[in-house]
Amino acid sequence: QVQLVESGGGLVQPGGSLTLSCAASGFTFSNYAMSWVCQTPGKGLEWVATITSTGSSTNIGNSMKGRFTISRDNTKNTVYLQMNSLKPEDTAVYYCNVNWRAKNYWGQGTQVTVSS
Repeated sequence: QVQLVESGGGLVQPGGSLTLSCAASGFTFSNYAMSWVCQTPGKGLEWVATITSTGSSTNIGNSMKGRFTISRDNTKNTVYLQMNSLKPEDTAVYYCNVNWRAKNYWGQGTQVTVSS
């Protein structure tokens, strides 16, 4: 079955950086676009970024453009989210996501807290 395991979250000061990873299994990773989404308390899921199956194209949410980069390594079945110039409002649980056979899957999430 589809499994997504996120890692790399933590506590970071404003202006700092983190790299999140998501290890995928249970499907042919290189055939599917992957996304990152985030959720803050009291809010729904917010889309962060998407990368095509080959990695040739990416899209980043407006509030993250210029600060976040999504990438993938199809040899490792892993998608990454490089987060720079972090702000307190980036504090959230971050999930990677795949739409496989018309169903959305998420991992357990990794907490990112931006605070001084």
